[in-house]
Amino acid sequence: MINLAFKDISHSFSKFIITAMSVGILLGIVIVMIGLYRGMIYDAKALTNDLDVDIWVVQQDTLGPFAETSKIHEDLKNRISYQEGIKSAEAITFQNVQMSNRYGSFKAMIVGYDPFGKISAVNPEKLIAGRTLNKEHYEIVVSDKTHYKLGEKIKLGRDYYTVVGITKDTVSNGGDYLVFVSLKDAQILQFTYTNERIRSDEKRGIKGTNPHLVNAIIAKVKQGYDPKEVAKRIEENTHKSVYTTPQELVLLLQRVIKKSSKQIGTFTVILIIVSVVIIALIIYTMTLEKMKELSIMKLIGIPNSTIASMIIQETVILGVLAFISGNIFAYMISGRFPKRIVLLWSDSFMLFVIILIFSIFASFFGIYKVMKTDPTQAIGG
Repeated sequence: MINLAFKDISHSFSKFIITAMSVGILLGIVIVMIGLYRGMIYDAKALTNDLDVDIWVVQQDTLGPFAETSKIHEDLKNRISYQEGIKSAEAITFQNVQMSNRYGSFKAMIVGYDPFGKISAVNPEKLIAGRTLNKEHYEIVVSDKTHYKLGEKIKLGRDYYTVVGITKDTVSNGGDYLVFVSLKDAQILQFTYTNERIRSDEKRGIKGTNPHLVNAIIAKVKQGYDPKEVAKRIEENTHKSVYTTPQELVLLLQRVIKKSSKQIGTFTVILIIVSVVIIALIIYTMTLEKMKELSIMKLIGIPNSTIASMIIQETVILGVLAFISGNIFAYMISGRFPKRIVLLWSDSFMLFVIILIFSIFASFFGIYKVMKTDPTQAIGG
């Protein structure tokens, strides 16, 4: 039984391998799409996980700072620091900007934090060169994907910043590169207007600006305290919207990237369905091409069960080879995408099981065709 399958494959070996590799490329694209979805989820959580805090305080009646614009006063951190159960609290800002260098233009998110505070926005495990910020002005830490080098000068707004550190795998919830500056510099970049804007506002009767604004206050909770209870108490005392980190992650996944992830997920499901249909057609066509040989096998007395087993075995072998070549193809092209691709063997294996089950099911149509065909008519035809 096994020999029949292998002999049939060896008879048209090159054709069988090419077919398996073609199916494998299709499966590889599906694997990459699943990896793109996983990467989107990973990126959405990356910054929040790097900050490693328990509570987010944002503008009242908003879903900030990622899902919605949030502006609160910086000095609120002092009030929150003295709340029961709070270990430390710091102000932080987030600002999307467009940057460019000799390697091209790219979108980045500027994260502003107090370099002398108790909570650092830079994950030390992701710092691959240089150091973190230790001055209040004109220093910057960048992602390695921006291609900036240590000591290089970067112009942001009206000032130049010196690159003092380089990080790896630091991205925003949208997959954009992260750059880190001091809180005071970030406030100037985000909340201070140009001289022309200030003069224009003064002519309209608008005087003064308030750069002492931030997008959120982040805090760590003392051990033994429930972050939910502490968040509820802060919300009641400050009249701000307060979220725990798990709640902030839910907002990111359900509000910020929901449509994008749903679109990729839908497209992935469509690709899986198309893959199953194509594999089914390939198996059915392969069976029809061997109809004359299968008819001769029936004439010489080989049982239908043996023929059916041979077809199923060829289907399984095709699926295994396609799975291997698909994974190879996926890993070869995954690094060429501009956004993160997270390839998990569990996803590949699950896809393999789905494809194999439906492929075997599809082979039953070919088997049924063989069983119902009169061998003498097949030979005569």
